Amino acid sequence: MTRPTVRVDTTSPVPPYEQIRTQLAALIGGGHLPEGERLPTVRQLAADLGLATGTVARAYKELEAAALIRTRRGAGTRVAAVPRAAHPDAARLTRLAHGYVAAARATGADETAILAAVRAALG
Repeated sequence: MTRPTVRVDTTSPVPPYEQIRTQLAALIGGGHLPEGERLPTVRQLAADLGLATGTVARAYKELEAAALIRTRRGAGTRVAAVPRAAHPDAARLTRLAHGYVAAARATGADETAILAAVRAALG
């Protein structure tokens, strides 16, 4: 099994930390990174992507704030349990959607392609 990968387009108008955050959030939300899956260290992912550690650290910090990952000293950074909200947080969904759309448009995708990708991700 191949591990999901994160890619960063340094020519994109979307900041690299946001590209990382959006991709990891999508992988977690789509079940491609299951609860408990260990993520690479900040240093390792930064080295793999050719970015500064602060860029990856910011993405991880925002994912932690969204309760999608958790970091514990000695245990590394792992995917958190996806909370099952009785009522989805509309503001959070809107922020996530804006991030996804911005990243998708940066790839050159049009609205039709973006919506098709969302429908495919929903299953």
